[in-house]
Amino acid sequence: MAEQQISAGLKFRNSVDQMVDHAATFLDLEPGVAEAIKACTSVLQVTFPVKIDERIEIFTGWRAVHSIHRSPSKGGIRYAESVDQNDVEALAALMTYKCALVDVPFGGSKGGLHLDPTQYSRDDLQKITRRFARELAKKGFLNPATNVPAPDVGTGQREMAWIADTYKHLHPEDINAIACVTGKPVEHGGIHGRMEATGRGVQYVLREFFRNPEAVKAAGLEPGLENQRIVIQGLGNVGYHAAKFLAEEDDAKVIAVVERNGAVFCEDGLNIEKLHRCKLDNGNLCDIQGTTYLSGGAESLELECDILIPAATEGVIHVGNADRIKAKMIVEAANGPVTAEADLMLQKMGVTILPDALVNAGGVVVSYFEWIRNLHHMRFGRMERRLDEARGQSMVRALEEMTGNAAPDWIRDGISRGASELDIVRSGLDDSMRTAMQDIFRLRERDPRINDYRTAAYVIALTKLARSYTDIGVS
Repeated sequence: MAEQQISAGLKFRNSVDQMVDHAATFLDLEPGVAEAIKACTSVLQVTFPVKIDERIEIFTGWRAVHSIHRSPSKGGIRYAESVDQNDVEALAALMTYKCALVDVPFGGSKGGLHLDPTQYSRDDLQKITRRFARELAKKGFLNPATNVPAPDVGTGQREMAWIADTYKHLHPEDINAIACVTGKPVEHGGIHGRMEATGRGVQYVLREFFRNPEAVKAAGLEPGLENQRIVIQGLGNVGYHAAKFLAEEDDAKVIAVVERNGAVFCEDGLNIEKLHRCKLDNGNLCDIQGTTYLSGGAESLELECDILIPAATEGVIHVGNADRIKAKMIVEAANGPVTAEADLMLQKMGVTILPDALVNAGGVVVSYFEWIRNLHHMRFGRMERRLDEARGQSMVRALEEMTGNAAPDWIRDGISRGASELDIVRSGLDDSMRTAMQDIFRLRERDPRINDYRTAAYVIALTKLARSYTDIGVS
């Protein structure tokens, strides 16, 4: 394996670039292609006033376009006090590599607004969001053909609906206006399964990983998801859905959920739905009966477990705590939760890391489905669902006539039920995540120099991106 050198104290964007540089050492790229791929195409900064409670407040936001090798450029908009241009550029770059890895034909983009959304009322957030959307649209950074946002930290379906409505009023002639953002409510052009998509993608990646006995053994884990003790950091949209699906559908034991100020622990496994309701009602994690509340969120990342799933923000595992991580495997459900320096430390400790470029990609996969649905102006399954049901019913009748026995209800229902939009979305997401994981397995088998999953993911993404750049020409 090529020795990877990482400088200490890197900013998020530089950390991503150094990971790319390391992956590029395994490829025979034309001179300058790697630099062209890494370069951020354009960055917009906007500053605008909004009247809040009889006073004028000034807000600053960014939208970075990392790549236009495919159109549109795609990526979320986050509302947070930590947002700055460096983070937005890093997240846009990650989106480019993520889309390439899972074969979604988008370039990478990302946006952010510097504010704490919890400090504003719904009406104030609507005014701020609509004004931000106007600024983006006027400057060409919001358009169904060129730049399509989605939800991220601090935003959700509500904000996407406001952005879509603002764009539609600015461009009433655009028949595809509803496709200017994804992650909208289903009633306003969204798609079934988008809310759960990133968390569901985490589940599908883990299922595929555990189908590979050699990979499981190399990670020091016991076979089967149902035997794993899991700690999840963050009970937002991604963490909640990942925890819920793994616990309820795969019988994994989620022993702890970690938030900024503390954690809830139960060795026998947490009731995720009950914990989530408690958080929604109280604004934070609760010490519910049968569990133990641990103060100090950062320290709780160091709990002994089989799998640690950081599902909140970037940089939570760093040089200051990496040597105290006791998980056998880290599954990056958030963007950039492990810094480049910590990544090297953990590799030397023998910790297996499934990278964000893969694990976090479920959201953009289903966003792609939503965008396609909006361009087609028709929900998936509308034309073929009843036809599939009729064919299934004919098959059941034929089986009953041939055997002389009535088919059990579970067979009848399974064969004769037509696929709903949610079924189709989950099938497409499962296929995308499984295929990407299999591609990574195959590359590591083919090239023994590559012995970590992050490098493999970046090598695959860079190979695809380099082909795009060389095929279309760089001038």
